[in-house]
Amino acid sequence: MTDNPRFDAAHLTNAVSDTVTVRRVFGEAYESNGSTVIPVARVWAATGMGLGDGEGGLPTYRAAAEDGGVGGGHGGGHGGGGGYGVHVKAVGVYVIDDAGVHWQPSLDVNRVILGGQAAAAAVLSAGAIAWAIRGIAQSFRK
Repeated sequence: MTDNPRFDAAHLTNAVSDTVTVRRVFGEAYESNGSTVIPVARVWAATGMGLGDGEGGLPTYRAAAEDGGVGGGHGGGHGGGGGYGVHVKAVGVYVIDDAGVHWQPSLDVNRVILGGQAAAAAVLSAGAIAWAIRGIAQSFRK
């Protein structure tokens, strides 16, 4: 039997627990203009794994070369794997200064642009519908 290392799920779970920590949510605090700034993020994580195993010497029902009979195989087999994914998104910072603690949300420019596009599409669609209704109403008046 080969001397291959077996899959150890503990390595994967340790890697996930090292990656998904409170340090991912609350970053390292730093000083800026006499204020303490603490960055905050939203963290999503997912993990999955599978494991196979096998031992034993079940017969394989193939002819052995030397005796022409049924040969017996030796058992074996191991397998496993897993993975994880982490998504981190900045949501803002806490600013601690002489006036107290303040929350400053981060601005997601992509969402602002998407919101503007959605609003423009709604206005243009409403205008097109109004123009079409006006044209239909004028055709009935003639």
